[in-house]
Amino acid sequence: MMEKDVLTLGIESSCDETAAAVVRNGREVLSNVISSQIDLHTVYGGVVPEIASRKHVENIIPVIRQSLSEAGVTLQEIDHIAVTYGPGLVGALLVGVSAGKAIAFAAGKPLTGVNHIAGHVAANYIASPELEPPFAALIVSGGHTHLAVVEDYLSFRIVGATRDDAAGEAFDKVARAVGLGYPGGPKIDKAAKDGDPDAIPFPKAKVEGAAYDFSFSGLKSAVLNYLNHEKLAGRAVNTNDLAASFQKAVTDVLTEHTMALLRETGLKKLALAGGVASNSALREKMKKACDKNGTQLFLPPPILCTDNAAMIASAGYYAYIGGRRDGWSLNAVPGLKLS
Repeated sequence: MMEKDVLTLGIESSCDETAAAVVRNGREVLSNVISSQIDLHTVYGGVVPEIASRKHVENIIPVIRQSLSEAGVTLQEIDHIAVTYGPGLVGALLVGVSAGKAIAFAAGKPLTGVNHIAGHVAANYIASPELEPPFAALIVSGGHTHLAVVEDYLSFRIVGATRDDAAGEAFDKVARAVGLGYPGGPKIDKAAKDGDPDAIPFPKAKVEGAAYDFSFSGLKSAVLNYLNHEKLAGRAVNTNDLAASFQKAVTDVLTEHTMALLRETGLKKLALAGGVASNSALREKMKKACDKNGTQLFLPPPILCTDNAAMIASAGYYAYIGGRRDGWSLNAVPGLKLS
């Protein structure tokens, strides 16, 4: 660790949230400003990349200025800039990367590119200052489903990933199919509270030869087949029961694979990360399983599960003190992998 406090300005624009934050020493949030585009994209049933990029261009500088103002610091007092450079929508990423590079160049500050998925993991360092590697992490969002061992702040070993749809993507598609709309995750979660999770026996896929990998496309197809079958039979579908049964199938698999990894590795710390980590059923199920297994569970609050810049600043801080510096050639990498 460095002797003096390090102030990081984090910038995030990988999808449909324009965000900036100031974080001290990777763990203390001084500001965390998020400008969401949910209302803008709801009418389309999902994020429209071109619209997202244009809105980022409008919002990025005002959001950065607001984050500095709320933190009570000037740009001169910032020690370095951390910006998401992937994975995500290429146009959206380019807005944040360009802003980060321009500010770093103009202010003479070091620049650090951050992997968005590593940022989600780092949200746990903010929510739980006592957390240190090694630990297991389940990262579940609209674009990613990863089961990983966090060996050190800058070292991730991926042991499982989705072979097709990410968990959050499956939530969005099923919500759209049953008429709940976008964003699907919170709407499925809300509807499921009034439903019977055992009403419909949806399948839970296992990937042969890859015990920790996930597959949700078959489950999504099973939901669509069920809806078509009921429609042809002239029967009304209980949306709450369907939502609860679908959610159970997803969260059961996520929990089972994670617990299997913990048993195999002997790790006694587990961190959840990503937008789907705010799902109430997953949080409850994982807590019960961890309590039974003697595992310490780390759960960020929902505001830190969604895309935000505080998590990017935290991950960027550890990259910065680890010696990473990026030059003006830093570019958006929409398919960036976590490794």
